Parts: sequence; structure tokens; C-alpha cells
Amino acid sequence: MFGYLLTDAGAQYGAQNPFMGFVPLIVIFVIFYFLLILPQQKKAKEHEKMLNSLKKDDNVLTVGGIYGTVVGIKDNVVELKIAENVRIQVTRSSISAVINRSGNIPESGQIIHE
Repeated sequence: MFGYLLTDAGAQYGAQNPFMGFVPLIVIFVIFYFLLILPQQKKAKEHEKMLNSLKKDDNVLTVGGIYGTVVGIKDNVVELKIAENVRIQVTRSSISAVINRSGNIPESGQIIHE
């Protein structure tokens, strides 16, 4: 008697479409794509655009928190003037933002040249 009830219940649930089990996973992936992956890709493209548009006399902020003025660019090396007679060389990718002359850091992705 109990065997009949178990097989009947199994038949009811076994008859569902196996694709329906993947629908929640697909929905979660779509949500993650729009909330995490897409904004990160957009930010990376904007950062790459900012790095490619660096030019001499831009005021910049490095990832390490150093403010400086670009005095030279060679391939992936940027030379920064951080004080009188003090120059350092950093990789281009270590520049986190171009800042304006008042010292304000622009919003993410915004490039300000004055």
C-alpha cells in the first residue's frame, strides 16, 4: 500500500520538464551579469580609455595614493613629478585617476583636463 503511494508521488514529480530545474540557475546568472559583470567591464573600458589619453602636464593619482604631474610617457612607463626635483617612474596601469587642478578627484570614469 505504501509502495503504491510512493511510486504515484514519484510519477507526479518525475513527469516535470527537466529544463525547469535549470531556470533558477539561468535567472541567477542573468542577475549576476547585469549587476556585477557588465558594470565591471564598463569601468575597465573607461579606465583603459583614461590611461590611453594620458598626456604631459596631467595631474594624476596613483593606486598607491601618490599625487603627481606627468612629465613623460614611454610605452608602459609614466614619469611623474611629485615635488621639486623629485621624479618617479610608475607603470601606466598604476595610474588610478586624472585629477583637476583644484585637487578634486572626478567621479569614476570621468576625465577632466584643464
